[in-house]
Formats: sequence, structure tokens, C-alpha cells
Amino acid sequence: MSEATHQEYTTEAVLYLAFELGEANWRLGFSIGLAQKPRRRKIEARDLIALEEEIVLAKKRFRLPERAVVKSCYEAGREGFWLHRCLEQAGVENLIVDSASIEVNRRAKRVKTDRVDVEKLLNQLIRYHCGEKEVWSVVRVPSVEEEDIRHLHRQLIKFKKDRTRHRSRIDGVLASQGVKVPVDADFLAQLEATRMWDGKPLPPGVRARVEREYAALYHVQEQIKLLEEERKELIETSNEASVEQVRQLMKLRAIGPNSAWLFVMEFFGWREFRNRREVGALAGLTPTPYQSGEESKEQGISKAGNRWVRGMAIEIAWCWLRYQPESELTHWFDRKFGHSKRTRKIGIVALARRLMIALWRYLEMGEIPAGAQFKPQPA
Repeated sequence: MSEATHQEYTTEAVLYLAFELGEANWRLGFSIGLAQKPRRRKIEARDLIALEEEIVLAKKRFRLPERAVVKSCYEAGREGFWLHRCLEQAGVENLIVDSASIEVNRRAKRVKTDRVDVEKLLNQLIRYHCGEKEVWSVVRVPSVEEEDIRHLHRQLIKFKKDRTRHRSRIDGVLASQGVKVPVDADFLAQLEATRMWDGKPLPPGVRARVEREYAALYHVQEQIKLLEEERKELIETSNEASVEQVRQLMKLRAIGPNSAWLFVMEFFGWREFRNRREVGALAGLTPTPYQSGEESKEQGISKAGNRWVRGMAIEIAWCWLRYQPESELTHWFDRKFGHSKRTRKIGIVALARRLMIALWRYLEMGEIPAGAQFKPQPA
């Protein structure tokens, strides 16, 4: 056999590595194939020196050359993307896997330990690289800049939830005493004059608790104001391509800064969609039929992907009906679902999916949604 023929049939030496990432420790699983008993090791979490040493030892254990390719994977979670970037810089071909897409045993009771999990990941990693691309879903890793700009609106969402939580606590504590005070700018002055059902002032413990909650609410409102001002300045001055997409979306009626920023920074700005099906699937707005023999039923939408984008898409779909009454999407919705209140609630999900596809085409191809109107330009 000639040297050229020998090289053609020689398989590449590959070391497979799976991570089970814990807070205190990381479990590692090494193998070179499906029939090979895995090598299991445990290291301290985030100890990159120990990780490098274990990779070297695993290559010696499996008699692989020092330059052998290393392919790894771990589940998306608390560690985020920093480990992926570190592995890629070290020459390791890494994948981040969507946890919800990993195969599980359908029995009511199944064994689940860190050792079993890392072996399952290792087995599916090998199958994936052997050609079974549907064995799981791989997470798209954003760049450092794409990931960093998302912190602004994510913190803004958190602060708005905190604002609602503080307001609810204030209302709940006051309701337990039979009183109600509007939570506005002069709340403390009104609280001073508030009397209970018997004409007595609020108990000191109740009043102190309400004042502390109001102080926390005031702090959260100030943070929201600062973040919204920062976002507004970026929209007006930034030259980034993603911010330009935000400005483009904001030209349409029914879409404001909150929805435009969220759609771009979480969805359109860094994703690469090939067709409309990928848009609907990643937003979690696609149907999930269940059919087996004579049984056939609809299980609702998949709810996969980004929950913030999905929730905002449904909210903007309602706004679209109100502020874009002459658009083709609104006419389609009225013809198909405008018969009753119940059908409208069901159909709004279908409208949200079509709207996301229309916005994707608008941003990527410049195709304006049929019949859509733009906001009037300021003088």
C-alpha cells in the first residue's frame, strides 16, 4: 500500500472531553470512542492548570500524540461562555449544549448523578462528531461585545420586576391594616396622615417596614431612570450596527425603545437565520403537534429559546393590532381569529410568530411589512 493510500484511510486521533460543571468541583470524562471505557477525573472548579494537566495525562493514558485534537462539551448554565472562549484559545474544539435538548430516560424513576451525567454527555459528544447532528442542540456563542451589551436591558428588566415587587409589598402591608395609600411622590406625607379604621395611626412596626420598602423602591426607580437614560443616549449617538437596527425598528408604529432594543440585542442583532422556520423556532412560537396512531392533539407552542423575546413578541403583537390597523398582518388576524375573544387569544401567538418573521425580513432584506405605517418624522 502506498503512503498516499495509507494516509487516506488513516483516522484522525481525537480525545473527547465532557464537563459536568459544579460550584465547587468539575467532573471530567475522557474517551476516544464509543466502545472505550471513559476516564473519569474530578478537579477543583475553575482550576485551569489542573484541567490542562488532566488533558495531557488523558492523552498519555489513551496513547495519543501530544498534538491530538481535543473535542469537548458542557451544558449551558451558570458558567456562561468564558470557559468556551478559554478552551477555544487553547486549541480545544468546544461545544455548549442546550440542557433541555439532552436525551433522558423516559422512566418515572431514573438514576441521575454527576458521574452518570458526564458519561452521558461524553457518549453524545462522540455520537455528534460521528454524524448524529440531531442528538442535541448546540448553543450559538456570542462575542464578548455582543454579550456585554445585553447586560443593560437585562438589568433594566430585573429592576422593573423589583419595582413591582416593592409596590406589591407596600400595598399588601397597608391592606393588612385596612388602609390604602397611593405609592406616588408624596407617599410619605400621606402615610403620616393615614389613620386606621379606629382613627389610630399606623403601628410603628408597620410604618417602619413600609418606609423601608419605599426607600428600596425609590432606589430602584432611580436605577431604572439612569439605565433608560443610558439606553436613550446610545440609541441617539452610537454607530454600532446593532444600535442602527434598533433605530430601524423604532421607525415602525407599535414598536418602542423597550421592544426594539430587546429584539435586536437578544435576537436579531447577533443571530444568523437562514429561513423563517428558524426565526419562529428560536423564538419558541412554533406549534408542537403530538400524533401517535389514531391519537392526534396539539400541545401548544414549544416555548423554546429566549423567554424575554417570546413574551415581548406576544405583547407587541397586541400593539400591532392597535397601531397598525391597515397592515396585512392585522387583516389576516381579523379574518382568521377576529370572531370571538377566545379565538383572538389563541391567534395572537400565530400573529406574534408571523410578526417576528416580518421584522426579520425588514431588518435583513429591507422588506417593509405589507401595509405597515411608519411613525411621523420629527420636524
